[in-house]
This record gives sequence, C-alpha cells and structure tokens, in this order.
Amino acid sequence: MSATPTTSREWHLVARPHGWPTPEEFALRETAVPEPGEGQILVRNIHMSVDPYMRGRMNDTRSYIAPFELDRPMEGGAVGEVVASRSDAFRPGDHVLHSLGWREYALVEAVHAVKVDPEVAPLSTYLGVLGMPGLTAYAGLLEVASFKEGDSVFVSGAAGAVGLQVGQIARLKGASRVVGSAGTDEKVKALVEEYGFDAAFNYKNGPVAEQLKQVAPEGVDVYFDNVGGEHLEAAIGAMKLHGRATLCGAIAGYNDTVPQPGPRNMIAIIGKRLRLQGLIVGDHKALQPQFVQEVGGWVRSGELKYRETVVHGVENALDAFLGMLRGENTGKMIVTF
Repeated sequence: MSATPTTSREWHLVARPHGWPTPEEFALRETAVPEPGEGQILVRNIHMSVDPYMRGRMNDTRSYIAPFELDRPMEGGAVGEVVASRSDAFRPGDHVLHSLGWREYALVEAVHAVKVDPEVAPLSTYLGVLGMPGLTAYAGLLEVASFKEGDSVFVSGAAGAVGLQVGQIARLKGASRVVGSAGTDEKVKALVEEYGFDAAFNYKNGPVAEQLKQVAPEGVDVYFDNVGGEHLEAAIGAMKLHGRATLCGAIAGYNDTVPQPGPRNMIAIIGKRLRLQGLIVGDHKALQPQFVQEVGGWVRSGELKYRETVVHGVENALDAFLGMLRGENTGKMIVTF
C-alpha cells in the first residue's frame, strides 16, 4: 500500500442552482487529509455514485433528506479502501461502502460504514445493481407496487440504473408483459434485445400516451415512475382497474423553475381505484438481506444483466452528474478515481 497523500480534492456546492445546474455553482477544492479519531476510519475512495436525488439536495428546501451545505463537500454513495483505522471493526485494506463521496479521501464514522467484498462482486456494483439503486428497484416493484406474477408492467426511464433493474426483476418474477421508455433509439433497442423487455419506445419520438398504447394495447397493472410529467399522465390513462404505481422519481421536472402542472386525468385514479405510492428507499432497509441474496444470485448466474457508464477522475465528477441528468448514461453512472 502506497503512502497516503497529504492533500485530497473534494467538490463543494458554492451556490444553489436555479433551474439547470451550471459549473459556476460548484468548486473542486484541495484540502488536507485528516487523521482518523477514535471510532473513525480514513477511506481512499475508489468509486463514487452520482444520482438524480442529489439535484434535490442542492435546493434549500425541506425534504426527506437535508440539503447540501454551501461551501462544504457534497455527499453520496462511495466505495473505497480503508487506509487508516481507529476502529476495531475495520483494518487497513478492508473495502467499505459509505455515504461520503464527491472526494478522494473520506473520514468516515465506522458505524456508518459497511464492509464489502470485492471477491463476491466488483466494488462498483455495490453502488448500482447491488446497492441503493438496486434495492430501490427491488423494493419499489415488489413491496410498494405489490407486484404479482402475471402483472403487466410499464417502466419509465427504463435504461437508467433503477429502471433497467425493475424491468428485469419483473420479467424474472413472471410478468406477463414488460414495456419501457427511454430517450434514444439505441437505448430502446438495448432494452428489448439485451435486457428482455417485450417492447420499448423513445419518448422523444411522439406523445407518450400514444406510444404507450401501441406497446401495451391492453393496459398495464403496474407503473414504475422515474420520470413524472407526461409519463405519469400517460400511465394513469393506461393503467387497469386496481392498478398500482410506484412514484420513485420525477426527473423530467427536477430542473424546472416553475412547477409542472399535475396530470390532467387525476379523476381516473378514482374510477379505476388506482394506488399511487411514493418510494423512499431508506424505508425498506429490512429487505436488504433478501435483496442481496436474490439479486446477487441472478447477477452471478447471468439472469440479471447490468450496465455501468464510467467516468474517470474526481475532476470529472461534475460532468458525470450533469450528464446523468441529461440522460447520457445507460445503467448506473459511476465515477472512478
């Protein structure tokens, strides 16, 4: 193991975005690498995650998670190697998952770190298919949407880290039909040819409601929403009696300066007796062991495929984040240091 550098680089939010974030609202700063105190570990980050929810944390608004502080390092999922420890639970050389990404070296409270094994799965997968996005897909489909064998499923943002997994889990669990939307023809092709979706469409090629009707003419039982906006309205129109929707994200409106109007067909929720429920993955931590066992088995057997879009270098983390918001990734967006 090489000597630990004395300085580290980390990304700070220096101004709150209004609309789409711009590079001027962030700063990559150099800081001294600290020594761990009692009960702490120093981690050299290897991979970090950029995720849609981070955009909400840039706003100074009350939510389920505190906003990022100005002129402080941002946070997010990361995996790395312990280089110094003052905790009996970890030794140098261990690999851990934690929430202090956006920096090269992180001083982590040991109680907030989870040991991971790179021999069981590649380290980056603990940020994606076997990490928070994977559990989001698993809990959102099976627990929140109460998926059952024979259901037909529609997934918006289906080529993203969560959507890609939702569709495959639905297929593995016996869905009668799985359809998805994505933002490029290339992604649409991959959904069908590589990931087992029965059909998919490019939402940029025409009204979502019309395209959804073409790929799911008999309607859908379950809708997994990563996009909101026009997609949600179209899904309400397509859902069958007693349909269930998991509202996971609304990336279509994350950078709007004026709130989008709600779906114009909300009255259909009453007549169809639909259930639309929001999802915060932290509410479903009890599913973690079951999720890791089942999904880990599918990954090892090749039954569940995953893809990562990898950007190299902490200095390019902001570009990765903005690219993810623009939909430039297929599967999980990862920054590797």
